[in-house]
Amino acid sequence: MATGERIHFFRKKKGMKLRQLGQAVGFPESNADVRMAQYESGSRTPKADITSRLAEALDVSPRALTVPDIDSYTGLMHTLFTLEDIYGLRVTEIEGEIVLHVDVRQGQDAAELHRRLCAWREQATKLEVGEITKEDYDRWRYRYPELDTSRILANAPPQGLSDIFMDNLQGDE
Repeated sequence: MATGERIHFFRKKKGMKLRQLGQAVGFPESNADVRMAQYESGSRTPKADITSRLAEALDVSPRALTVPDIDSYTGLMHTLFTLEDIYGLRVTEIEGEIVLHVDVRQGQDAAELHRRLCAWREQATKLEVGEITKEDYDRWRYRYPELDTSRILANAPPQGLSDIFMDNLQGDE
């Protein structure tokens, strides 16, 4: 899904009108709905600061709004192929079902993806057995990695600092 479609998805999920979201982001009432419609339609792409404000208003991670474009099966397949190359994702068949799994022997990146998938599975299991609600589960997914208590934090820069660094790198092109 493209960024605009993700914004639309989360806005609808929150039950917000275009104007409400636009105002929550900081646009004037007179054009808040127009600006949001432009983002949702894809005619405009929000810059990093707007994406951060949108994420805050929608109570999601900015990364939940900027997922890879997988609007077609071909695009999705190439995303999966990339995951195979980089993270050791493998496709197999178990009892007639197609299964994706991570070959942790592929290296450190594969092991890290495996650990993160285990955290996801833990949350899905909690949902299945009734330990958490669907809303809790969705909140965990849409705010990931912020609410992931299974991870051990390494010496990584905060997301805001990382975003500034990336914006500066892109500005040098």
